[in-house]
Amino acid sequence: MLNFDIHKTCSQSAARAGRITTDHGEILTPIFMPVGTVGSVKAVHMSELREDIRAQIILGNTYHLYLRPGLEVLHEAGGLHKFNSWEGSILTDSGGYQVFSLAHRRKITEEGVTFQSHIDGSRHLFTPERVMDIERIIGADIIMAFDECCPGDADFQYAKKSLTLTEGWLKRCVQRVAETEPHYGYHQSLFPIVQGCVYPELRTRAAEFVASLGAEGNAIGGLAVGEPTEKMYEMVELTNSILPQDKPRYLMGVGTPINLLEGIARGVDMFDCIMPTRNGRNGQLFTSRGTINIRNAKWAREFSPIDTEGYSFVDSRYTLAYLHHLIRADEILGLQIASIHNLAFYLRLVREAREHILQGDFLPWKERMVRQMDNRL
Repeated sequence: MLNFDIHKTCSQSAARAGRITTDHGEILTPIFMPVGTVGSVKAVHMSELREDIRAQIILGNTYHLYLRPGLEVLHEAGGLHKFNSWEGSILTDSGGYQVFSLAHRRKITEEGVTFQSHIDGSRHLFTPERVMDIERIIGADIIMAFDECCPGDADFQYAKKSLTLTEGWLKRCVQRVAETEPHYGYHQSLFPIVQGCVYPELRTRAAEFVASLGAEGNAIGGLAVGEPTEKMYEMVELTNSILPQDKPRYLMGVGTPINLLEGIARGVDMFDCIMPTRNGRNGQLFTSRGTINIRNAKWAREFSPIDTEGYSFVDSRYTLAYLHHLIRADEILGLQIASIHNLAFYLRLVREAREHILQGDFLPWKERMVRQMDNRL
């Protein structure tokens, strides 16, 4: 079974420091999970994830891994851990967000979702049962329930209909996991997802239903998909006031470094987002002093480290001027350095958040960091 121990809570906020234990090791929380959509974190080697970034868990995506390399390859390899040589824990997203983002390629019914592959146009059907079977084969330690990710600007009636569909699918996911076994000899934990868009009535209903299932952990989905940031924080706070205190809470697909700290203050334990690697490849660096567009000419002769407060392993190796040169020259190494820097920054940030929760001064530290990181340098 997945275990979750809370080591300390913050007296001035809902933040907490804890530890998740899976069959692949310990995860100290709060934690950020690098996104390895197709089994790899873009531009980052597994050894760099382990040694430089110090990741403890990574994320894979059911939709993408199902299409390529495919289930036969993954099963023959012995699951994703052996296929990609990652020794730590893995979480798989069920593909619900891809269903949301590929609106022009899919049809949603009570049975499931029929969609066209973005690779070759072939048609496929994802039902809750099928998705659970796929996630069993992929072999993640934490598998997500199949849901519909409701758009952030949906009206109440659409959001209510969507939530009813997601709750029906969730019951089927729970049943399917209960009647099947893992393929590779280690435990897999199913996390339900709280949906409900930006409507407190629906979020309350969804959180109460999810809480009643007694799952080993729970997720908050359908946020950072177009709604105002303050509304996102409101929904997180509401949802976490209902979800069990003794289970890990995972805020899906969020977000900026400031989002992470605000989420932690509201009781979130786990995060993932493509932002550090995607934005890094586009030349945006996150630092403790604010964000940097490394393409700007102002950095061409800046020979100082990327982050002067030591938030990245690359600080002592590469300067802003060198990275500016690499990115402007379209050199692949530049994409790699920027991606590793951003991921290392995110992981260092959540580690420091944990340290300040344990020390008892999380809230003033968080407020100071939010002010600093809100700058554009």
